[in-house]
Amino acid sequence: MRRAVENYDMIKPGDRIAVGLSGGKDSIALLYILSGLRRFDDFTFELCALTVDPGFGNVASQRIAPADFSPLTEFCERIGVPHTVVKTDIARVVFDQRGEDNPCSLCAKLRRGALVNEAERLGCTALALGHHLDDAASTFMLNLLFGGRIGCFSPVTEYEKLRLIRPLIYVREREIPTFVEHNSLPVLPKVCPEDGETERESMNRLLESLGKEYGPVRERIVGALERGEIDGWARPKE
Repeated sequence: MRRAVENYDMIKPGDRIAVGLSGGKDSIALLYILSGLRRFDDFTFELCALTVDPGFGNVASQRIAPADFSPLTEFCERIGVPHTVVKTDIARVVFDQRGEDNPCSLCAKLRRGALVNEAERLGCTALALGHHLDDAASTFMLNLLFGGRIGCFSPVTEYEKLRLIRPLIYVREREIPTFVEHNSLPVLPKVCPEDGETERESMNRLLESLGKEYGPVRERIVGALERGEIDGWARPKE
């Protein structure tokens, strides 16, 4: 992660960084590593954690229990990071009002918007998300096969008032569960009814199949993004 942070100048001296803490393995690992990074003298920044509550308990068309975020709050207290739960009606909008056939895209946009708004309200200068190398590769494939374009999300995106950063872009997803277990990090159970049935999961299965025949295809995709300097990706610094 430090290599990604330094290659893309993700963290500036005096930054106040909000971490999008969903309760999944990726975001809790990101928060824990960033918290540890503060021990080094060449990194001077503040941290806070933001959790968007989609409001699953308010959905009329689905029987979904509301999420319990108390384990995240307790963990944040233990590592000295302020934690804010942002209450929203995203689940009701997605499932009841819109009835989306593919709700994941709309849900992701609404959650991202809620995170950005809260981070700006708290005076943060950066918002860190837990996207890893596998997410970058699957996003590339989604854009190619469904959108007909070459592209991916950027390691760093500059908004008007803050930067959106993705410090885990060089980390393989398969490395994260072991790290989470070794450090006894809390991971919340998944409650979304659409979990596991997304187009992204289809791309992950395709990449896994290609990897068995052609080797490290995910790493090659990210390498191609950097060599081509596509969508804000850049050649690694010497």
